[in-house]
Amino acid sequence: MANIGLVAGAGRLPIIFADNARRLGDKVVGIGINGMTATDLENHVDKFIWFEFGALQKMIFAVLSNRINKVVLLGKIKKDLFFKDDGKFDEKTKSLLTKLGDNKDYSMLNKVSEFLAKFGIEIIDPTPYLKELMPAKGIITKREPDKEESEDIDYAKTVARELARFDIGQTVIVKNKTVIALEAVEGTDEAIARAGNLSKKGFVLVKMARPNQDMRFDIPLVGLDTVEALARAGGTALALEAEKTLLIDRDTIVSFADQKGISIVVV
Repeated sequence: MANIGLVAGAGRLPIIFADNARRLGDKVVGIGINGMTATDLENHVDKFIWFEFGALQKMIFAVLSNRINKVVLLGKIKKDLFFKDDGKFDEKTKSLLTKLGDNKDYSMLNKVSEFLAKFGIEIIDPTPYLKELMPAKGIITKREPDKEESEDIDYAKTVARELARFDIGQTVIVKNKTVIALEAVEGTDEAIARAGNLSKKGFVLVKMARPNQDMRFDIPLVGLDTVEALARAGGTALALEAEKTLLIDRDTIVSFADQKGISIVVV
């Protein structure tokens, strides 16, 4: 039995992880961020601790005092907070950020991982607990992508792989082999909305993992809110990467996509 610290951002993914881990006999201590983590997570863990965003010193003390040596990072964290709220960060957080050569996700997360390792705390890969959320290759909706959509998906995959090397984002939106929008710090749903404002109905969205994706950090995720945003903006096809992307509420998503005529393919 493991004693796992769950550092939880927004969304339901931390709850799903906690339920699965406890079902397997592990103890889960929830580490929540005020104003971000779903309050319902408290009902799905063995113990819960709240923190302010950027309170790294307090978090480490709590992890050590609860004899946690394995930590999972899951859930959405708005990246713009690193630019807006840095005045609220504790001295340890500020010190780590000043040592970075850049503010890329992987740079920050790797630096945090190195720092925690000094205390005997390991950030672990959560995917063994989430295998049912990682679909295999294939078309999962009733409608297959048409010829034009398939060509746009292939083109977007190529662009996404190149962009991933620069740690810009995981989402590329394409129409007629033209890039309409890219995901940056604003997140997937905002990129989709921007694509809808810039083009007429009929674009595709591709979400890919980075080359050599470190599955401990920032795993690509598609939920119902993403597909609803795609429908509102006029998108007609969604492609995600097999066995490297998490798909939450698959049955609900597929039913909604079929109603809206959206094709979803795992590539």
